[in-house]
Amino acid sequence: MSKKIFFAGIILCSIALQTLSCKSDNSLRDSLEAAMGALPSLDKLPPMNVQYKESVETTNYTRYTIHFTVAENEELPAYLYLPANSKPGKHPAMLVLHSTGALGKGIVDGQGSLENRGVAKELAERGYVVIAPDYPSFGELRDYDFENDRYDSGTMKGIFNHIRCVDLLQSLNQVDPERIGVIGHSLGGHNAMFVAAFDSRLKVVVSSCGWTQFEYYDIGPSSEQYGGRLGPWAQDKSMPLFKTKYQLDQEKIPFNFDQIIASLAPRVFISNSPLHDRNFEVEGVREGIRKALSAYEALGVKDHLKVFYPDAEHDFPLSIRNEIYGLIDHFLENE
Repeated sequence: MSKKIFFAGIILCSIALQTLSCKSDNSLRDSLEAAMGALPSLDKLPPMNVQYKESVETTNYTRYTIHFTVAENEELPAYLYLPANSKPGKHPAMLVLHSTGALGKGIVDGQGSLENRGVAKELAERGYVVIAPDYPSFGELRDYDFENDRYDSGTMKGIFNHIRCVDLLQSLNQVDPERIGVIGHSLGGHNAMFVAAFDSRLKVVVSSCGWTQFEYYDIGPSSEQYGGRLGPWAQDKSMPLFKTKYQLDQEKIPFNFDQIIASLAPRVFISNSPLHDRNFEVEGVREGIRKALSAYEALGVKDHLKVFYPDAEHDFPLSIRNEIYGLIDHFLENE
């Protein structure tokens, strides 16, 4: 570690004491695990045993449907996109996480009825190796049994799966293990942030319509069907402990999104946060970015924190995607 980074870290800790917007990596992970359950051990895992089920070939890439072992008796279905052989050498890679929807990974392949969701396919067309897994209860995991798994939350199961996706990417000869990022929209947007908080191998983190400070989160009258304003976060697929342990009380929740963002510094964090997103209030995004910015400034990497505020609803417009793809190209040196 350089002296510059070392002393910047000291400054950062001082700022954290004053603002309470930043926690050390270990402290933040403890807080996340308090709300999500413990991350299972990543030691002595079985071989991934990647099974290639089918393939679709295009001019720029081949998309494989794969299943692979993430832990004993735990198999994960995913799409794996490999660039055409016309581009030699190691490639940057992206983990792409889908939004809520029955199609699961098919959403980021552009198979659904919604526009602006085919992120995995678009990144593959730009020359990235891409992995896009199903999230528990969607796609091929539609019948996932949350009650009888070993995890305290769907969020932690997702984090474990997504870490194993990075393991798989790093095992591929086509991938440069130092140039890997993660991107997701909505459900995938906050899960991109969550996995990055636990896995520092992810150098670029992109969250589209995925977060706001918890004190700003409110989906309106429909919150009542979930038991309250923070109820949607307490579903099985998310963090049930929000209800059973913290009684949906904002004051008891042990983390907030500004702390996650600050913990990512000096890595790159990019947010697409539309002005009219009814799920994730934009003022809560502005507040979270304001709080997290000091961490990036202390490390001299203010340009590693980027936010886009398009005049849109809960969407990922093409113009914003293209700008963000350009930033990913820059930071992951996709030439």
